[in-house]
Amino acid sequence: MALADTERGVSNCGDSGSPFAEIIELNVGGQVYVTRHKTLIAVPDSLLWNMFCKKSPKELARDSKGRFFLDRDGFLFRYILDYLRDLNLVLPDYFPEKSRLQREADFFQLRDLAKRLSPRVSKDNSISEEISQSDTEEGAQQCGSSGGMETLRTMSVSGAMRSLSLDSRKSGYITVGYRGSYTIGRDIQTDAKFRRVARITVCGKTSLAKEVFGDTLNESRDPDRPPERYTSRYYLKYNFLEQAFDKLTEAGFHMVACSSTGTCAYTSNDPNEDKIWTSYTEYVFCRE
Repeated sequence: MALADTERGVSNCGDSGSPFAEIIELNVGGQVYVTRHKTLIAVPDSLLWNMFCKKSPKELARDSKGRFFLDRDGFLFRYILDYLRDLNLVLPDYFPEKSRLQREADFFQLRDLAKRLSPRVSKDNSISEEISQSDTEEGAQQCGSSGGMETLRTMSVSGAMRSLSLDSRKSGYITVGYRGSYTIGRDIQTDAKFRRVARITVCGKTSLAKEVFGDTLNESRDPDRPPERYTSRYYLKYNFLEQAFDKLTEAGFHMVACSSTGTCAYTSNDPNEDKIWTSYTEYVFCRE
């Protein structure tokens, strides 16, 4: 899906005479980006244009390594930067974070990009298949009461058929794994310190994982994986297994298999001291 824009303009603060270097390093929410100065000022009157055209380097916040710092979503910023490079944006076929990207576009004052990401106009630009209630009401008014109802029925039937085809196409498996530990003291149950989950990993098809877990999925270790490919490097932003299970159940998945391994160690050389058990467990979920 491609977004074509006409938001191009010629900046009056070219590289000549600029206090900024040609190559600029950014720290956006902990993610490091390296780009050209002219890319950041590609859209006049945007936030980045004002930062790197109207201000001096000393006026901008920096991190401990001297990179210019922006306290925004570091993962979504790559789409903002892609847009600034040639004023075109190509999104994955399955991209559940359009509303968050629109919010980032609003923050960076990229008005045309934000407008094209809005749900109302997205259907005209092949970004989203969502149809707002106001659109259907306008269609009903234009076609008259009987024609409008027929239009609504047609939309409902086509939407239902599309949902069925999407559901059948998105069947598959997702594996959720975690490495946890718990401590058992000398008095066994009275001193037991139960499960501590360090991280919940997600393995499976990229599009399925994004559909189920949405914004709670951390893609930092595999950020550019195409939706039709598989990954084993995603993990969740929380560490409650039951929350992950609830998400999978709501999406129509059910558990089909589980496996676990464990080891035991003492906190010291004294066998009377606490025992620490560590385990790795995987749960396989399926949606047919």
